[in-house]
Amino acid sequence: AAKPDANAGAGVAPAAEAAADRKEEIGIDDFAKVELRVGQVVACEPIPKADKLLKLQLDLGFETRQVVSGIAKFYKPEELVGRKVICVVNLKPVKLRGEWSHGMILAASQGDRLTLATVPDGMPNGAIVK
Repeated sequence: AAKPDANAGAGVAPAAEAAADRKEEIGIDDFAKVELRVGQVVACEPIPKADKLLKLQLDLGFETRQVVSGIAKFYKPEELVGRKVICVVNLKPVKLRGEWSHGMILAASQGDRLTLATVPDGMPNGAIVK
């Protein structure tokens, strides 16, 4: 008899996880309310006593803005300086561990992996992402 393939079913879990994470559909008008812009990380530092959080300063072209993000387990602050990220700029500010966050940077995640959504260096800070 044939041995069962040890890799059988590999890849099923990520698909099942992705399906379980689905949200309800929204209309184009709802999506149009989200303002996405290119921001360049000009400074980044850990937040004391917050293992998961980093405090980033983003140059959005029209202003520099502070964003707090739960990416410290995936990125060192010095790795992020100079990177161009995609930021939601019209979220209501929220205070996290004593620091104000004025937006959210976008990232893809699956299981224990996370990768920032970035754009090429040639794209200007503040460019609209559609």
